Amino acid sequence: MKAILFFITVMTVCCQSYAQNNVPSADIQIKSALLAAPQEKRDSCTVYGYSADKQFILLRKGTNELICLADDPNQAGFSVACYYKDLEPFMKRGRELRKQGMNDQQIFDAREKEVKAGSLQMPKQPAALYVYSAEDKDFDHTTGEVKNGYLRYVIYVPYATSASTGLPEKPSGSGKGMPWLMNAGTYRAHIMINP
Repeated sequence: MKAILFFITVMTVCCQSYAQNNVPSADIQIKSALLAAPQEKRDSCTVYGYSADKQFILLRKGTNELICLADDPNQAGFSVACYYKDLEPFMKRGRELRKQGMNDQQIFDAREKEVKAGSLQMPKQPAALYVYSAEDKDFDHTTGEVKNGYLRYVIYVPYATSASTGLPEKPSGSGKGMPWLMNAGTYRAHIMINP
């Protein structure tokens, strides 16, 4: 009886440890991160992800203009992204500020000051971001398969306004896929396209 209780205890501890440290293998992280990239670019993207102890690391050095991020095991839900390389200073700074404990508004304000001061550079031309997301239950950590995923498209156009683009500043009720401008007039103005 003691042997059975010991076995159950060991299995419970192992399962809890796995659930808390459930970081997929590098291959699975790369496979799932690339779901956000356009099909024809997937073979050559740089991919960042997480080590077994949840440290942010380079998983694969790419040769094209896209950088992809694996799902963050510290966040609820499944979300991967790929973006144009000129967005990396902006994205990297956001990760650094988040690690310092800042919330979304604090990060927005800090980066805005840095952009205005010239210490943080935003792309000079439109730059794409692709985000693929799903619920936790729809991501298989062992195979990298995702069910019921949702892809949205973002194009950063710093300081764009409704007047300079002709786009509305809110999602339109007229149907899916209608582009609209978020954060208009700011350093992080971007066109949202939600298919």
